[in-house]
Formats: sequence, structure tokens, C-alpha cells
Amino acid sequence: MPDASTNPNLPDLAAVSARLAGHLHAVGVEVGPDRAGRFAVGLRIARPTTTDELYWIGRVTLASTPAEIVTYDRVFADVFLGVSDVADARGDPNQPSLDSFDRGKTRHDRNEGSSETGGEPRPSPVADSGQHDEDDEEDDELTDAPTGAPASADELLRRRDFADCTLDELAELRRIVARLQIASPQRPSRRRRRHRSGDTLDRRATMRRAHRTGGHPVELVRRRPTERRRRVVLIADVSGSMESYSRAYLYLMHGAVKALRAETFVFATRLTRLTRTLRTSDPELALRNAVGDVEDWSGGTRIGEAIREFNDRWGRRGLARGAIVVIVSDGWESDDPALLGEQMARLSRLAHRIVWVNPRSKSDQYQPLVGGMAAALPHVDTFTSGHTLHALDDVLAAIAAN
Repeated sequence: MPDASTNPNLPDLAAVSARLAGHLHAVGVEVGPDRAGRFAVGLRIARPTTTDELYWIGRVTLASTPAEIVTYDRVFADVFLGVSDVADARGDPNQPSLDSFDRGKTRHDRNEGSSETGGEPRPSPVADSGQHDEDDEEDDELTDAPTGAPASADELLRRRDFADCTLDELAELRRIVARLQIASPQRPSRRRRRHRSGDTLDRRATMRRAHRTGGHPVELVRRRPTERRRRVVLIADVSGSMESYSRAYLYLMHGAVKALRAETFVFATRLTRLTRTLRTSDPELALRNAVGDVEDWSGGTRIGEAIREFNDRWGRRGLARGAIVVIVSDGWESDDPALLGEQMARLSRLAHRIVWVNPRSKSDQYQPLVGGMAAALPHVDTFTSGHTLHALDDVLAAIAAN
């Protein structure tokens, strides 16, 4: 297939791919090298001759969700507004290349302009290849590029409080949380391995190698400690006061079990271990099974008793020793807050670091006046809100910190 390298009058398909993919990435659509590569291959194989054909090649290769398709429609019209046919540029040296087209009105702007002039709104984000009357030509005039692109659907969702998410947004939230990079810090292990710059001499290996040199230890073999990831333990409050946040954090717990082999627990009036339940690959199935396994879901709150049970049954037996313990709760305690303070002190002596996530602390005027929260806070290393995807980045950073 001839291209711009053999005929300077033809559009550069590589530039078309890079330009469209770059604009999509700039407004939040996850267009990486893989999608851009598929788009370029599609252009080479399908050989589009109209803007409409170009649109559909891009749509099937660059957009994967309904939200991304909406954004793709706007960006495509933004980039290629005024291009009626890719083939029109062939053989005409006065036609500008695709790189030189200015960004124009979005599809929304064009539809509004058509309504004002009494015309029908256009159903497609691409320009027609047929004839236009004078009113249509006025509507299709290029305008100056906008100073900034509007936020994408993912960007808006990242700022939305988990408690305000609709069912559709929660489904989208699951997809985003599944892609989060959850990592834990490294810690020195008791195991050692050979390394040229090790700090300890491996006597046995050195003497074995000395047999090669007549018993003289010419080559010294050294060893140094290996590193392993710290264990991560997540304990989430699923009582009635935390119901609006429970689903989002179950998604995070499911991802932590898959990525880090984390230990997961939930509590309301009693503590329930969910690690085995969340090992399934389907997050929705894991969520349904988790709700079924927890008898006190959306019940009362006994934080101190739940932490005491964790310390007695799992924590002091090694599960919390040197671990990163993440507790998700608003701190509303129905029992004596003194019990929670006592058990948090025990946990702090076992764990490497305690991270407390309280969605109610999102307000700048928040103060830990609730008895349970006031009793637990002195033993917490990191206190954060985690009420949105944007705030969830602070939680992941606290888990990964050394």
C-alpha cells in the first residue's frame, strides 16, 4: 500500500495514529502502545478512503467501554473536524496534511449550532462526504483550539465519593480498582544468598572452592540477606454506618488478595475472615460470597472486640508480626472505647505499621471526637480518608511506604 514515504501528497498514517491516540490519552482514555498499534495495523489493512471508515477503525481499536466511546466520538470530531474524505488529499498539493488540521468544535457544539439554525443534529461524529448547503458550511467552520480538555469519565469517577456512586459507577469502579498497583514494602529476610558484595563470608562455599586452588582460599564467597515483601492485613468495617463504603473496599481487598496474598477480615459485631472467599478471580462472585459468609453484615459495631479477637486468634500467632495492618472504619464504637484503645496498643506492638482509613475524615473540619476513634488514634501510624479513588492513592502509598 503506498504511503507518505513514497508519495508526499498522501496522509502519513503513522501520524494519524499518533495524533488521535495522543489526544485520547490526554483526556483520560487509556490508549497505550497496544491500542495505538492495533489502530495503525487496521489503517494499513483496511485502507480507509472516507472519514467514516477512519472513524470506525478507530472506534473498534481505541475504545473499549461505552464511556470511552463517548469520549472517542468527541475527540475524533475535535481532531478531524473539516475532513470530509481522506482520499480528497490525494493528488492535490494544496491540501494540508492531517497533522496541520486545527482542533474545532466538538460534536456537542455542532449539534447545538444545528439546532439554532433549525437543522437536524448529526448522528455521527464524522463529517459527511456529500454536498452541504451554506448553513451547514457555516456550522462546520473551524474554531480556535480550546484551552483545556474536559474531564473524562474516569477522572470524574476518581473524584466521586464512594457513598455517592450509582450501581453503574460501582461497576466501573470495580474495573478501575482491579487495575490499581497494590504493593507492599520489602523487609530483610533471615535467608541469605550468594552475592559478590555480600557482608558475610560463606565459609563452606569458600572451602569447597579452595579445592580448585590446592587448598588455598583464593576466592572468597560472600552472602547477603535476601528481601521479602511484608505481609498486608486488611480489616474492614461492614456495619450499618459503613455500608456505603463496604463494596468499594471489598473490591480493594479482593485485589490485595490476588496481588499480595493479603489476609482480609471484616467485622460488625464479630470478626469474619474472608481470605479464602476472596481468592476467586471474579470480583462480583467474591462480593456475593463475602456478603453471604458475613452473618452480621450492616449490623452494629464492636471494633474493640473485633480487634481483640484478631489479636488473640491470628495476630499474636504471627499474622500481624511485622505486617502492614490496614483498618477501614469510621470509629463508631458501641462498646467501651477503653477496650479498643487497649487492643490497638497490643496490635501496634506486633505490627510494623497501622494505617487507619476513615471516610468520615474527608471534611477539613473533622475532629476525632468519637470515643472509639479517639481511643485508637494514638496507636495509628497513618490516618487517611480513602473516600474516593483519588484519596485511595494515599492508602496505597501508605501501604507501600517503608
